[in-house]
Parts: sequence; C-alpha cells; structure tokens
Amino acid sequence: MVYGVDKWGKGLIVVTDEGDIGLRNPLAPDAPAVSLPGILSDLDERGIKSPMVLRVSSYLEHEIAHINESFASAITRTGYKGDYRGVFPIKVNQQAQVIDRIVEFGHKYNYGLEAGSKPELVIALAHRLAKEALIVCNGVKDAEFIQLAILSRKLGFNTVIVLESPKEADTVIEVYKELGIEPLLGVRVKLTNQISGKWEESSGDRSAFGMNTDQLVAVVDKLRDAGLLQCLKLQHSHLGSQVQDVNDVRRAVGEACRYYTELTAEGVPLTHLDLGGGMGVDYTGEKKAAENSINYTVEEYCANVVETVSYAMDEAEVAHPTIVTESGRAVVATSSMLVFNVLESTLYDAPSAPEVAPDDNHLISDLAAVGGYLNAERLQECWNDATFYRNELRALFRRGYIDLRQMARGERIYLNLMARIKALVAAQKGETDVDDQLEKLADIYHCNFSLFQSLPDVWAIDQLHPIVPLQMLNQTPDRRAVLSDITCDSDGKVDKFILADGVSPSLPVHSLPEDQPYHLGVFFVGAYQETLGDLHNLFGDTNVVTIDLRADGGFDLLHEQEGDTISQVMSYVEFDPTDCVAAFRKLVDGAISAGTLKASERKLIIGAYRDSINGYTYYE
Repeated sequence: MVYGVDKWGKGLIVVTDEGDIGLRNPLAPDAPAVSLPGILSDLDERGIKSPMVLRVSSYLEHEIAHINESFASAITRTGYKGDYRGVFPIKVNQQAQVIDRIVEFGHKYNYGLEAGSKPELVIALAHRLAKEALIVCNGVKDAEFIQLAILSRKLGFNTVIVLESPKEADTVIEVYKELGIEPLLGVRVKLTNQISGKWEESSGDRSAFGMNTDQLVAVVDKLRDAGLLQCLKLQHSHLGSQVQDVNDVRRAVGEACRYYTELTAEGVPLTHLDLGGGMGVDYTGEKKAAENSINYTVEEYCANVVETVSYAMDEAEVAHPTIVTESGRAVVATSSMLVFNVLESTLYDAPSAPEVAPDDNHLISDLAAVGGYLNAERLQECWNDATFYRNELRALFRRGYIDLRQMARGERIYLNLMARIKALVAAQKGETDVDDQLEKLADIYHCNFSLFQSLPDVWAIDQLHPIVPLQMLNQTPDRRAVLSDITCDSDGKVDKFILADGVSPSLPVHSLPEDQPYHLGVFFVGAYQETLGDLHNLFGDTNVVTIDLRADGGFDLLHEQEGDTISQVMSYVEFDPTDCVAAFRKLVDGAISAGTLKASERKLIIGAYRDSINGYTYYE
C-alpha cells in the first residue's frame, strides 16, 4: 500500500475492498470497517459539509482504556504495590465535546484532568470527576487561582496545587492563612536528563517550568516553617514531550525517583509521583526513535515506568507511590481527522502538444524536436534539452522578441514533453536519472481548508500527519501533487508526506474525477491542532462532527458544531457585523443617488452582502 496505512493506521484506519478509507471500531473488533467516504456522503445529505474535523468517540474511549489497562497490567505483572492515576492535560484539546467524553470514559479508571491556567481549572471544576480522580494544577498561579483550587477541596475535588517556584510557595502560604483551609500540594522538580528529538527543550535543566535542587530545598523549608509540610503529597517531573526513545523514559523516571526518595528522607510525606507527559504517537508508522515516530508501544511505556519506579523504591526502602502521568497527545491524537475536498488542480504537464507555426521562433521547433528522440535511455538528455529551450524562450519573451501566443505554444510543448517523460519514468522499475527533477513538477492540488487554522503545527514546526485520499485506493495513483490551501498565502501548502517507503515531497494522487468530489483526510490531528489554529485570512473553525462507531458497522451522529460564520470571525477581530451592514447600506444608497446603481438592484446587492456575512468562511 503506497500510503503506508497498514503501518501507521494502528488497525483503526484501514483500506476497504472497495478502495475507500475505512474506520474500524476497536470496541467491536469483529464489526466491518465503516467507509469514510460513506460517512461523508451521509453527513452531506444532512447538510453537513466539508471541510470538517471528524471526531470518533470510539477511538477516544479506546485510547483511555488502553493506557489505563496497560498500567494496570504492568502493576499486576510487576507486583507493584501502588496505584495508577492518569490525568488529561486540558491544553492538548480544550474542546467541550472532547473533555466531556474524556471525563465520561475515564470515570471508571478514576481518570482526572490537568489544568495549566485559571480558565482550564474552571473547566475542570465544572465536571463531576470520579471520587479518586485528581485535578493537577500546573503553570504560573496567582492568588485567585490558588484560592479557587484550595476552596474546591470543600466540594470533594482532589485538587493538587503544584508549586513551580519559591515565590509561588509564598503565595500559597498567604492564601492558606487567609482561608484557614489546608491545601493539597505538589512540587515540580526540574530534571537534568534531556530527551532527544524535536522537543528536547521541553526537558532538562533549561526547561521553562519547575525548580532546581536548591529551590526545591528552599520550598521544603518554607512549608515546614509554615506548618504545611504535611500537605505536600505529590512530586511532579515532566519527562518531555513526544518522547521518541523509550530509554529516555527510563532515564528520566529513574532521576525523578531519586528526588522522590531523597524528599521522603527529608520527612516529606509524599504519596504520588507525577511523571508528566511524554508518551508519544507514531505518526509515520516507522516504529523507531525518529522525529515523528517512537520506538515503543503503550504497553512498553507503561512497563518501563512501573518497573523503574518499583526498583528504585524497593532499593531505597520507600513505599510505592501512586504513579501519575499526564498523557495528552497519546490520548486524543488518533481520535480526530481533518477532511476536505480538492477544489481544482494546477497540472505541470499536458496530454497533447500544438503544431509549430511557420513563423514561430526556431527555439520552438528545437523544443518540439526533443520529442523525436525521447526514450527511456535518453531521459536525462531530453530533460536537459527541453528545459534549456524552454528557459531560452522565456528569456526572449521577457525581452519582447516573441509574442504571447508563441510563448503559450512553447509552454504547451514543454508540458507535453514532461508528460511523456513522466510516463516513461512510471514504466521503469526502480529509480531513474530524473526522479529528483520530476519532484519539481508535482501538480498543485488546491484544497478547501486553511493550514493555519486546522494544521498549525504542520506550518510552524514541520509536524507530519498521515494524509491520504479517501477514495479510489483500489486504483493506482496517476499523478503526484503538493497541497495548497484556500488562504492567500504562499506558506499555505503541504509538501511533506508520509508514504510506505518514507517521507516524500509529493503525494501520489488520482486525476480529479469529473462526476464526484475528491476528498483527502489528514489523520491524528486531535492533539493541539484545534486549539492552536489562527484566523489567517479570517478563515475560522471548520465544521466539527462527533460520531460513534456501532458494532453493526454503522455510525451514530453524536454532536455537530457548525463552523464559524463570517460574522463570527469578524467579531473576533473587533468588527461589529451590524455596523458593517449599516455602512454597506449607506454605500448602496449613495450609489443609487449617484446613478451608478439602479434602485431595483438595492435588494439584490444588500441581500448578497447579508448572505455572505452569515455564511461559512470556506468554499461552499
């Protein structure tokens, strides 16, 4: 399979016998895969159009169960004497439908939430968590944040205030004195171990959050002097983000355990060891320690954590703590996909060539003559000759020596030669001399989405996501393309793609069918993409649909969130849509007075403006 679906799809994304991308239900393994184009067709009949983010509730439920049950299995197998308590970092996906379902599916596992800001704490406190679930408060916290966290204890929440600095400890002590309510505290320790890969700066002693050893000791002394040392129950250490090498996990967990045992020796009554985030996602399916891949499974990650903590605690003769992790990416990435249609294509070849006109410049004849000796043995030579003559023609056109129609004939002849070269290359088995050059002639498929709104990490940090046509996968792709979004920005393109044999600068695609839409899907976009998107060119949120896969091979529509209208995104940038309509109406009336617009046309033009302002920001 050219797209490597069997490598990265995790058994959730498959190709059906009909050539469609299918979604398999992990909660009902015997159920047939549901055709994704079929889902889109059903939604289209209901009036729900692409582009859209499609969330699969079944995948979210599966990942939560997978992580919790893998830790439970590792604990049983190792003979570990503590428990596991996971928390989901709200920052990874703050959408209500996602958080509500995480709380629902995680309830039986005492699964909690991590809040890194006051708004996120407010979200967490609006949910009925399981009795033993944690709310872990990270990040910079002011007195109001701390007060709310402490007061929430009165409602039965296990809200842990993780101290990030000695100054924050001072604020906690002050609020405690005002309220007279003991807080539940944690302390964030900055580990010296640094992970490898793209996210290395999220770990090590230059990471943004946490305290070094000297600050840690100072905080312990402050709490002891204030009579609050007994409230310090949790030690937090962030292993790193998207940790690609499992040996980095072992090393970081081992260092965290050293701090834990030393703090215990200092008389700190710790009960919980929070190892933060880091569990990665294998976006490429390479199963190796690489920038967009990982060399471990969920089961291996959990086993490594539990074994390392167990050994370190036994060696120090310290009671086994409750292990806490804050896996976000691994929980939600697979549950969402971005789906959009291709609007049109710019092709860099032509199926036929025009005849050379009698008065054409001789370079056009020279260019056409290349076709006479074009064959598989002379590909590079023909490429060189065709490119030379085409460039010479362009130079003559710029200087005014040939006219527009001559230049058009020359370009068409060149593109036809490129089509013939591509056909010869496609017929070859193995590499050819011109493979690299042909990548420069990849088509541009113009797609109905905004890279900056829906895939900001692709633009900002070169994150790779699997991208695949959703249909015709039982047919050999006959073209290669890069993807251009609908924004008016040259950066709005995707030109790195995950294929079965590695990363490619172009995507194998099919010629666009005339009688049906051609859809592409971007997978594993549930982590960060919805939250980080911006309003470049004022393209707003897409439609969002949440579905549940049924055991009988069908699906249920759980929730629909309509995408932003133009009036909504205008209000985000301080325009009042009502004022805009009023201003436009004045312009129309002024045009009628000036005689440039008929009075009978007033209703039509104002209606068109109103329809636009209330419409979807994307191509309809």
